[in-house]
Amino acid sequence: MQPIPVIHQNQILSMLDAGHSAGKIASATGYHISTISRLRSQHCSHIPKSAGGRPSKLSSTNIRHAVHLISSGKAGTAVDVAKTLSNITNQPLSAQTVRRSLKKAGMKAVVKKKKPFLKQRHRKARMDFVLTHQHWTVEDWKKVVWSDETKINRLGSDGKKWAWKKAGESLSDRLVEGTLKFGGGSLMVWGCMLWDGIGYACRIDGRMDAELYVKILDEDLQASLNYYGKTVEDIIFQQDGDSKHRSGKARTWFEENDFKVLSWPAQSPDLNPIEHLWDHLKRKLGGYERPPSGILELWERVEEEWNKIEPEVCQNLIESMPRRVEAVLKAKGGHTKY
Repeated sequence: MQPIPVIHQNQILSMLDAGHSAGKIASATGYHISTISRLRSQHCSHIPKSAGGRPSKLSSTNIRHAVHLISSGKAGTAVDVAKTLSNITNQPLSAQTVRRSLKKAGMKAVVKKKKPFLKQRHRKARMDFVLTHQHWTVEDWKKVVWSDETKINRLGSDGKKWAWKKAGESLSDRLVEGTLKFGGGSLMVWGCMLWDGIGYACRIDGRMDAELYVKILDEDLQASLNYYGKTVEDIIFQQDGDSKHRSGKARTWFEENDFKVLSWPAQSPDLNPIEHLWDHLKRKLGGYERPPSGILELWERVEEEWNKIEPEVCQNLIESMPRRVEAVLKAKGGHTKY
């Protein structure tokens, strides 16, 4: 191997210091890329090697702008970002390029969670509620009797079911959750929970109206309090803002029975821990090997699983109330993770 003249060697080292690539220097000097790389290793080990590959279409400034567009809500998808950045850079840009850049910046695509739509008046009502109750302790929340209604489907559309699958395994009964064209039917359930444990749950036959709701309060709510030895002086009753809950008949019943009702903001299931009690119940119902043969068997399973719920489940949920209030405060009345 012939030695490289000093003048050429200095030229190569100068170009390396200037940040030129080995390929560009090889083209300019006529020396092989391997020769350039050897000189880099011998004399310029402090200079970082090129990662190789095509240069990125997006600069670090472009990527920061893309993250800002997504984070601020000015763009909702990679397609939206690609259109905006194409106008800025004056070059065609694919959504896939944007996706790769967003992933490198630490972002990831997730399925949007379904949450109640919050208008400004809803956010204000939520803020008013949490500001009023931000200093409530778990001891305060222990006094609340939580109530709600939920729909339970006979066939498992209440949530995803998972199964392990081998690579290349064909579809089989083990990997299929059967459905019917018309859903297989469902039932509505009213229930309540206290710090001491679950209250009574009742099946709602037909349409839930103000008259039926008052009957539930008079029978199932009162029976729940009696079971735990509670009086109306011991508790605060919680219900959401459904029209039947706010009906004249319901208000009259509460007044005649001296119930204190917690003022509740609309569109706020994330503040109600009983929502997670329903999730707990539905997971248990989803654990059966076969679906119920009909609505009667479904109700039998609901009763059985409801009565199995331990007081600790209710207590863990109620203990989350200070955190739920804090989350709404932090979100300024907006959505929370709950």
